[in-house]
Amino acid sequence: MLLFVGLGNPGSKYENNRHNVGFMAVDEIVRRHNFLPEKKRWQALTSDGRLGPEKIIVIKPQTYMNESGRSIGEAMRFFKLSPADVIVFYDEIDLAFGKVKVKNGGGAAGHNGIRSITSHIGADFTRVRIGVGHPGDKSRVHNHVLGDFAKAEGADVEKMLDAIAKEVPHLADRDTPKFLTSLALHLSPQRPNSDPKKAGTKQKNKQDTAPGKDTGPKTVKISAAPLKHEQKKEGPLAAALRALKFGDK
Repeated sequence: MLLFVGLGNPGSKYENNRHNVGFMAVDEIVRRHNFLPEKKRWQALTSDGRLGPEKIIVIKPQTYMNESGRSIGEAMRFFKLSPADVIVFYDEIDLAFGKVKVKNGGGAAGHNGIRSITSHIGADFTRVRIGVGHPGDKSRVHNHVLGDFAKAEGADVEKMLDAIAKEVPHLADRDTPKFLTSLALHLSPQRPNSDPKKAGTKQKNKQDTAPGKDTGPKTVKISAAPLKHEQKKEGPLAAALRALKFGDK
């Protein structure tokens, strides 16, 4: 069994805040994988489901960000789990917008939700850090994370959350490298060097001129001067002109 924890603040006021992207991520996981409807327990909204053979409990603490660890501690004690069974999804200002990183353990890096969890269960849990970008000035961080995503960011946020939810079964399998690799293919797909049709034509031409390859009938270059046996007979006028110029021998 694993606990998937999304961090955020409860209430419609904070619903679209950058600080609530953890809530958004687990909501999309619940939706995509058809988890059971939410219910209240352990001072949180929770939803049960499965990813492959692994049972998952999604937890969204309703204690506000600064006290997130309380509900997680209660759930861990109820199921007799360890910090290794906890995966937390949350916003990270030290990552560029749209980037996603995963790490185990470490400090809170100024994130009050992570600090609270660490104080209740220790630091040895998995963190899925979802980049929301830095405003560029420390004094603007508070308003930045408690502000909504810009409209221009909407499509990218949706794409990122969809990719996380789609590839999250790899996390349930404890295969973090596979999760990150698959995620990268969604968020940064490889771009073709040129138009596929043109690339195909170029490749075909390259193959057609490869050494040793039979390229079919070849075009023979014909000399501009006719061969000797093909020389035309000289007419009477031409012969007379030649005789006048050079003398007829």
